[in-house]
Amino acid sequence: MDIYVARQPIFNRKKKIYGYELLFRDGLSNVFPDIDGHAATSKILSHTFLSMGMDHITGGKTAFINFTDQLLLKRIPLLFPRGKLIVEILEDVEAVEPVVEACRELRRMGYQLALDDFIYRKDLEPLMALAGIIKIDFMLTPREERADLVSRLTPYKVKLLAEKVESHEEFRQALDMGFDYFQGYFFSKPEILKGKSPSPAKLTLLQIMAEANRKDCSFSEIEKTIQRDVAMSYKLMRYINSAYFSRAQEISSMKQAIVLLGEKEIRRFVSLMALANLAEDKPDELIRASVIRAKLCELLGKGNDAQVDEAELFTLGLFSLIDAILDERIEGIMEKLPLSDDIKSALVKGDGKLAEYLRIASSYETGDWQGFREAVAKTGVEDEKIPDSYMDAVAWAENLASL
Repeated sequence: MDIYVARQPIFNRKKKIYGYELLFRDGLSNVFPDIDGHAATSKILSHTFLSMGMDHITGGKTAFINFTDQLLLKRIPLLFPRGKLIVEILEDVEAVEPVVEACRELRRMGYQLALDDFIYRKDLEPLMALAGIIKIDFMLTPREERADLVSRLTPYKVKLLAEKVESHEEFRQALDMGFDYFQGYFFSKPEILKGKSPSPAKLTLLQIMAEANRKDCSFSEIEKTIQRDVAMSYKLMRYINSAYFSRAQEISSMKQAIVLLGEKEIRRFVSLMALANLAEDKPDELIRASVIRAKLCELLGKGNDAQVDEAELFTLGLFSLIDAILDERIEGIMEKLPLSDDIKSALVKGDGKLAEYLRIASSYETGDWQGFREAVAKTGVEDEKIPDSYMDAVAWAENLASL
């Protein structure tokens, strides 16, 4: 059985990654499975901790995982390392004494508890007293009620997490209200400022990215670009010797590294380094998400009967968040770049033969399983390859992030 595990980022006040909430589905053919929360959490824990390894999907960060009352009563969280897990108590869990006692035991053992989709009720106070984090859904909680909730929770000395934060305005509101953590896709949206355009230096980096992904790009020029840049040369050596490649013997020369990686991978490496420099003032997760999308789109195109170009799919994913990186409208950015019409059509209009591949990647990362299923049906991608492709893309992105 295929296990679909997606992750949603959780940021601190400085927009640095604090952890990830893990989302679970047990197969594309049954996107909305007839499976209760007990079974879902058991499977995600088994798959994440025992099969894949926690660090493989969270990059060493904390994992937020939902627990039902039955799993709490069985002390299931105690089976897993407390330093890597935040026990997220679902909103429908009642604060009856056996559940509260189980939570007390978890706290005594050093586990941190979070209350999910919190709405104040007096009978929840025993759980509020034990929680380290309380999550408030910004989409479901009206703005005028948020301040009241924050005020009610002040005596409990808990950290507040704003979830479903989908705009920079909401992020700033949550900051001003004293929230500590933020979950949502506000970071992947551009902050459009009237009259703003990329600086000449950023335009140069954009052009490097685009040129490195062109089929007729000069490989010798790419080599020269690397050799002229000491920082890029250093990162290339770290990349080729990283655990991702698992080489028995260390590579010790630039020439050797370039030959072993080959033209395609070298061109991609250069474009990825340019992207990192382009987004140096943005949250790291924005680069990570771009890289995951690029690799996932490429992997989805391999062996597909639709006969799409894998290189174009990679480029599509890589540029899919460029509007958020540059804080400029995607239409204006595309006018400046020598990308194919298929890529531009997918990014600007959301249509064409490549668009559904990007939709697979973006819907997977947000847990939009219905949109995900529809996109997969339109592309003909093999269902069983998607979970492994996603995990490969995550591992590749985490390896690059460590350079």
